[in-house]
Formats: sequence, structure tokens, C-alpha cells
Amino acid sequence: MNLEFSAEMWFWKGPAPWYFVTVPDDECRVLQSTASFVSYGWGMIPVSAHIGATGWATSLWPKDGRYIVPVKAVVRRAEGLDVGDTVTIRLNVDI
Repeated sequence: MNLEFSAEMWFWKGPAPWYFVTVPDDECRVLQSTASFVSYGWGMIPVSAHIGATGWATSLWPKDGRYIVPVKAVVRRAEGLDVGDTVTIRLNVDI
């Protein structure tokens, strides 16, 4: 399954700070319909993600009934991204 969407990058300043993009509601509904087939512990969904020309392997994290995409530092540097930027993300979920 392939999904593409645009959303704003945000920063979570917690004990382990990280950057994320929240998956929009429509795409979350699609992901939830297949989650039982692909998720592992804590409802995580493994994906291949791409922003611009940069790709990486990660997992979607469930949060507040939606999913969030963690964006690694190497991806942010390669694509020149920062908090508040709207990014277009392509996700591939191997079903």
C-alpha cells in the first residue's frame, strides 16, 4: 500500500526529543484498516518513507487515535527541513 500526504513537521520535547509529522485523518483510516495485518508491538506499523529524494525505514507510531511519522536527523538535514515546514511524505506499507 502506498500513501502520500503533506503535513507540518513538529517537535516533541520530551525525555527523548524527536521530530514528527502527523498522518492526516483520511490516511489514518486507511492505515487502521490494515493495521492488524502489519503492526507489531504497541500498534507500530513498519513503513518505507520518503521526503523529497531521501528515503528511510521507520515505523509509524500510534498517538491519540492517529499515527505519527518520526523524521530522522539525517532526513531533515538532507532535505533542509525544520519545525513548522510543510512536507510531502510518501509511505509504503508492505502488506
